[in-house]
Amino acid sequence: MTTDSNRVIIFDTTLRDGEQSPGASMNLAEKLEVARALERLGVDVIEAGFPIASPGDFEAVQAIAKQTTRARIAGLARSLTKDIDRAAEAVAPAGDRARIHVFLATSAIHRQYKLGKAKDQIIKQAAESVRYARTLCDDIEFSPEDASRTEPEFLAEVVQAVIEAGAKTVNIPDTVGYAYPSDFADLIGYLNQHVTNIKQAVISVHCHNDLGLAVSNSLSAVRAGARQIECTINGIGERAGNCALEEVVMAMRVRKDQFGDMQTGIQAEHLYATSRLVQSVTGLPLQRNKAIVGDNAFAHESGIHQHGVIKNPECYEIMTPQSVGVPATNMVLGKHSGRHALAQRLEELGFTMSEDDLQKVFDAFKDLADRKKDVYDGDLMALVEQEVRGRSLSIWSLDFLQTSSGSHAVATATVTLSKDGEAVTDAATGDGPVDAVINTIDRICGVAGTLEDYRLRSVTGGRDAQGEVSIRVRFANDNVVGGKGLSTDVVEASCKAYLDAVNRASYMNAKLDYRSPEGTQP
Repeated sequence: MTTDSNRVIIFDTTLRDGEQSPGASMNLAEKLEVARALERLGVDVIEAGFPIASPGDFEAVQAIAKQTTRARIAGLARSLTKDIDRAAEAVAPAGDRARIHVFLATSAIHRQYKLGKAKDQIIKQAAESVRYARTLCDDIEFSPEDASRTEPEFLAEVVQAVIEAGAKTVNIPDTVGYAYPSDFADLIGYLNQHVTNIKQAVISVHCHNDLGLAVSNSLSAVRAGARQIECTINGIGERAGNCALEEVVMAMRVRKDQFGDMQTGIQAEHLYATSRLVQSVTGLPLQRNKAIVGDNAFAHESGIHQHGVIKNPECYEIMTPQSVGVPATNMVLGKHSGRHALAQRLEELGFTMSEDDLQKVFDAFKDLADRKKDVYDGDLMALVEQEVRGRSLSIWSLDFLQTSSGSHAVATATVTLSKDGEAVTDAATGDGPVDAVINTIDRICGVAGTLEDYRLRSVTGGRDAQGEVSIRVRFANDNVVGGKGLSTDVVEASCKAYLDAVNRASYMNAKLDYRSPEGTQP
């Protein structure tokens, strides 16, 4: 893809591996919006999905391939003809920017228990799948799944064979997050020394975060010669997640003493907005102390720290908030602010939206401004999440909510929900008003959800601050779904969050889910 030895390619798999994070399912409109943000961010390759997994995945990959104009679009495929055909069809609209990403497990445990195949069979199938894929697409990437637990000698044989077959990129995945930075760097070095045709392909790495080492392993691999990093926004992904794009990119940028002239094409000023978008559409909460993009990343409470930052920000900040797109100022808007001022501030915060969506946000802004004196940047971002990001999942909508509770009273909730133009009202009791609301929604929607995680945070300061509730709910079919709700009333925010989770679960149930006996990711 590039001949510059100092250029590190950023391969984003938020829409594929990231979506496999429990509760992070996205619909087509949301995937297209994230893809637009990733292009604006400057990622080189967008892995848009696993086309054979479901008709919905195929449709999304194809739509993203049609929409994008700069980034390469990759579709994942097992080393099977039917998978490769489906992936080729999905990425075809991207033209010469299309990529097929083929994978096959290589470690001893996978060969014995998952595939039941010998080493020579693995090499043969890997090479043949790459060779076939090259007849359909010029840009082929191959991943030996669980490479970090594969015998180095055998791994070198596989890499040699797939490069000979036409793979232009060979990805070395740490599929289960087992690798240690120095060992992983040694593995990349071993391949560079023992694969005679290694210079004919870009060496990539795909690290999972089971031991919290995904970013460290990726950076160590780059120093050892890898020139593509596979990562996700906010580090989302299966189990403990993936290498976080924002962390690995800024580590390379800040620590020039370790990475010299190496650089990526990422426009870092868009990191914060992209992070917030992905947080919104997936419903996965972002911890406040998350590196680079967390709420506390540039916050200082200690008096000593505050004094130092006032004197010189570099005393306690190794990068500026502006360098990653964190708003430098918190412009306050109020009920007398106009549509133009709102549009300008939203644009400064990184939001691009249609006139219809802007009107929705403006109407909600006016309503909020009537209820609280000042509306801050955090409020605006939350309004966009509520009014724009969640619009396509409104299977059930909230019409009315009333609760009653007290220290010596049974908490009750009366809720009216609408679906397809029909309103349904019901009531229930519970252990507190939030539990009563959840029980009522369960009765109306015919679901049975178990709350596994509940988080409440203040979007801005002050007594009239909006509360944002982020939850994770397990439903009867074992779907674990995230939901978010926003209101100056905590109970109402909780109601909206739970209803959001119910709507997401309904959307997931409507999809034809497919799981392969050979796995779904490198």
